[in-house]
Amino acid sequence: MNFSARWIAAVFALATIFAFGVGGVRSEETPVSPIIGNGSTVRMEYTLRDEAGNVLDSNKGRDALTYIQGRHQIVPGLEQSLEGMRAEEEKRVTVMPKDGYGPVAPAAEVEVRKDNIPRDALQVGTQLIAQGAGGQTRMVRVKEIKEQTVILDLNHPLAGKPLYFDIRILKVDAPAKP
Repeated sequence: MNFSARWIAAVFALATIFAFGVGGVRSEETPVSPIIGNGSTVRMEYTLRDEAGNVLDSNKGRDALTYIQGRHQIVPGLEQSLEGMRAEEEKRVTVMPKDGYGPVAPAAEVEVRKDNIPRDALQVGTQLIAQGAGGQTRMVRVKEIKEQTVILDLNHPLAGKPLYFDIRILKVDAPAKP
């Protein structure tokens, strides 16, 4: 084999490696992870950070977060950005407030009698779990303390804030066929 034939063979070998990876052409038996689409069951690892880079939440080293795409089980902006990904893919995602927990709603406040709040919670910024008439619970924060009453902020603690996610897709199961 002369020099140019060897050069062409080497270029072809490199092109094959770049196109198909080490191991050559993919066989029909090599499973390909399904893409995330409506109805897919997704297992992922995530880290959520604030604007300053502080970790707000993470499941690294713990159980995967499992959700079903299209069922609104995670914030809308994150769900939309994961569409089309496959297992083992990673992505950084920024979710703006309108696609996360929404903007801060100034009207999302309630005034309650001071004696309805535990004494040790009578401090601005204290987070409490409130229970509605139907038994549902939600996180609230003490916003203001008056002489006889307390103003509670009903906004989600992350309302009005951009969310910064580092995502790693662990597994994608295609939607079950009816």
